[in-house]
Formats: sequence, C-alpha cells, structure tokens
Amino acid sequence: MEKNMAVWDRVIRIILGVIFLILAFQKGGAWWILGILGIIFILTSVVGFCPVYKIVGIKTLKEA
Repeated sequence: MEKNMAVWDRVIRIILGVIFLILAFQKGGAWWILGILGIIFILTSVVGFCPVYKIVGIKTLKEA
C-alpha cells in the first residue's frame, strides 16, 4: 500500500478523529456516526493511506 498522506494531513486527521470520538461518546444517540468517522480518520492517519484519495487521485504526500 503506497502512502498518499503528508504529515500535516495525518496530524489534522488524528486531531479531528479524537474530537469526533469525544463528541460521539459524550452526546450518544446518532452521534455514533461521527464516532465511526473518527475511527476511520485515526486509522487512515496511522497507516498513511486514504482509499478515497486514491480513487479521486489526490496525493498530499510530496515525492522526495
């Protein structure tokens, strides 16, 4: 799996993922959808690969 996310992109996704998870646990109810999105953001950040970026053709990681 080729990485397609820059460090700044990964950091933003981790921050948003944590915020989404906190909101999901605090609010409950239909906010669980935001919690799932938070988990996806965190997982893609850890791996450094976003499947949606691949499909659309986006790559925030600059080639060295």
